Amino acid sequence: MKLESRVIETPIGRILLAGTERGLSGARLIEGDGEARVWARAHGVELVPDGGSLDGAARAYERYFTGGLRDFDLAMEPAWGTAFQRAVWDALRKIPYGVTTTYGSLARGLGLPPGASRAVGSANGANPIMIAIPCHRVLRAGGALGGFAAGLWRKEHLLRLEGAWPIQPALL
Repeated sequence: MKLESRVIETPIGRILLAGTERGLSGARLIEGDGEARVWARAHGVELVPDGGSLDGAARAYERYFTGGLRDFDLAMEPAWGTAFQRAVWDALRKIPYGVTTTYGSLARGLGLPPGASRAVGSANGANPIMIAIPCHRVLRAGGALGGFAAGLWRKEHLLRLEGAWPIQPALL
């Protein structure tokens, strides 16, 4: 599968955008061009230069980081993911800007049995479209940041940008 690609500069680092005219398939923090090739190979895709299909996504990310965008109204078409992962990613998209939830609450909202928060956390960590599918809005029970593939300082930065950090314990 071929995906058009573009790297954008953001306050938290370089983000590789990848997709087609049908939608954004991936948004991932990268340190260098070699990392983009490794990512593409691991997902069985070929990255080709953006022919314009990523213009809207690039503008949306720029507006998000300047405080002018709260909801990513983008066509998104993840190029991979199990049915369970996709259900979690759909649930993540429903978490409003500036609001946080926990892995356990997300699991309960999906109608999953007690103890499913780890499975939700794993699906959250496999999110292929960082920020637009807001996995950064999910915290551990008690309000701890938990994990974030791009680094906890970046998760905190995104939550601060949205006015959702620091967490007020009374709100948990």
